[in-house]
Amino acid sequence: MTHSVEVDRRNLLQQIQERAIVHGRVTLSSGKEADWYLDLRRITLSGLTAPMVGRVMLDLTRDLAYDAVGGLTMGADPVATAMLHAAAADDDSRALDAFVVRKQGKSHGLQQRVEGPSIQGRRVLIVEDTSTTGGSALDAVTAAREAGAEVVAVAVIADRATGAAERIQADGGVPYLWAYGPSDLGIS
Repeated sequence: MTHSVEVDRRNLLQQIQERAIVHGRVTLSSGKEADWYLDLRRITLSGLTAPMVGRVMLDLTRDLAYDAVGGLTMGADPVATAMLHAAAADDDSRALDAFVVRKQGKSHGLQQRVEGPSIQGRRVLIVEDTSTTGGSALDAVTAAREAGAEVVAVAVIADRATGAAERIQADGGVPYLWAYGPSDLGIS
């Protein structure tokens, strides 16, 4: 079955608008307060929309060369998994590995901060569901580099347009891509 990226983008946006935008005062992971919240786990963990997430994010990053995708747990995990499955389902796509970056290394077992197939010496893409200040993505960039990976970019489903792009490009030294911004979501 073939999928049109344009149709996926439209359908995914509609699902985000209907199911993931929560209005009301919230405190974000960055500590900032906002009048709306994007609960993208309602989208990335849904059997209906996760495949669209994978295809839209693969299309967003189609011009980048990378062979593993991941980021800081929890927001990045379903995005990376959706991309891994979308790449596997696409006959023209490359095989992707996914990895998980813990907030801190385990104190037992192998005591790793980055879990999954080794990313040492590999080109990786850092992903997130959404970003406000870029802090989580930058944490993942640092961990991936410490694990020996070359980070090619950071990509998110939705950007809140509150400084993440500038911070990631300045502090992380990598491009920052997003599928949707506030104007797309109707919440400028």
